[in-house]
Amino acid sequence: MARITASVYTSHVPAIGAAMDLGKTQEDYWKPLFAGYDFSRQWMKDHKPDVIFLVYNDHATAFSLDLIPTFAIGTAAQYQPADEGWGPRPVPVVQGHPELASHIAQSVIQQDFDLTIVNKMEVDHGLTVPLSLMCGEQHPQTGAWPCPVIPFAVNVVQYPVPSGRRCFQLGQAIRRAVESYDEDLNVHIWGTGGMSHQLQGARAGLINREWDNAWLGQLINDPAACSEVPHIDYVREAGSEGIELVMWLIARGAMADVAGGPAPKVAHRFYHVPASNTAVGHLILEN
Repeated sequence: MARITASVYTSHVPAIGAAMDLGKTQEDYWKPLFAGYDFSRQWMKDHKPDVIFLVYNDHATAFSLDLIPTFAIGTAAQYQPADEGWGPRPVPVVQGHPELASHIAQSVIQQDFDLTIVNKMEVDHGLTVPLSLMCGEQHPQTGAWPCPVIPFAVNVVQYPVPSGRRCFQLGQAIRRAVESYDEDLNVHIWGTGGMSHQLQGARAGLINREWDNAWLGQLINDPAACSEVPHIDYVREAGSEGIELVMWLIARGAMADVAGGPAPKVAHRFYHVPASNTAVGHLILEN
């Protein structure tokens, strides 16, 4: 059967992608951030998955305010990088895994989670920046991502957004779906977005190091309690965009210890500020 062997968590700040695309990674401002992913890139080479299930949020590219699904799973064969206003990022087309994606959709919907099936969509920085951070620069024509990717978009832009508890439960359903797939596949599940940041209003530029790091520790050691953090706490402590962290709970819910298995191994933990007025968090857990 297929199995989830690891979960990866990372921020997906658009300026990080721009820094990579414009060759600025070794500049004084950016160098400390990218150094935090040196371990991760080697880890990806040493632990290459067959499929990545990547949880992220769309930023008004695949979906607009006219139509925003709460949970949407990509079942297409491939996904073009989106033009977010300054042209598509110069990265390879993302190859999908329609068979596993369709199986997960079938299983999760039968577990009473209402997913939107997306057979065609473009993917923005929410998905491509984590791939670039973990896999390194890839030429759009001659390069390739290391494996197929299943995009899973979560609405954390337009309220109401799903609760941390619901996301945590969804991760458990995804693990059960993966384990019921009748092919020997090594699957990674990634939760992206966050950490503390606010892009507008009187608190624009808010970063809360203490809260971010306490939340990371709770995510590792007591994910069930972490899933009970109410929305207002994210907004108050981590800023209006800090609510993106509920997507990390989907990946955490898919880990073996939540179903009674052993605690995961913390392979890597990293935190850095600032990155375009945003806190960057990163974590790798191994089953």
